[in-house]
Amino acid sequence: MFISSAYAQSSSPMADPFSGLLIPMLLMVLIFYFLVIRPQSQRQKQHREMVERVRRGDTVVTSGGFIGKVSRVPDNSDEIEVDLSDTLKVRVLKSTLLDVRSKSEPVKDATVTK
Repeated sequence: MFISSAYAQSSSPMADPFSGLLIPMLLMVLIFYFLVIRPQSQRQKQHREMVERVRRGDTVVTSGGFIGKVSRVPDNSDEIEVDLSDTLKVRVLKSTLLDVRSKSEPVKDATVTK
């Protein structure tokens, strides 16, 4: 007596289990894209541009926490030479630069004449 009425109530034309999940899942993907993926890709693009624009005389911060002045930027290389002190020069990968603190004019070549 009660079983026949229960079967009649459960059958509906929109009984597809995926239709109830489709809209919330699409909303989650959109929210994830705009809050995580898009800002990260913009930061990567800015970092890539900053690394490409680094030039001689700039003060840079490396991922190891070192602060130094760029002394040489060879073409077609992914390394730069950074002066950490007057006597210490270090080769650093461009991709490990975190920040370019001060941008200055390129240093003129020092020619020593005696």
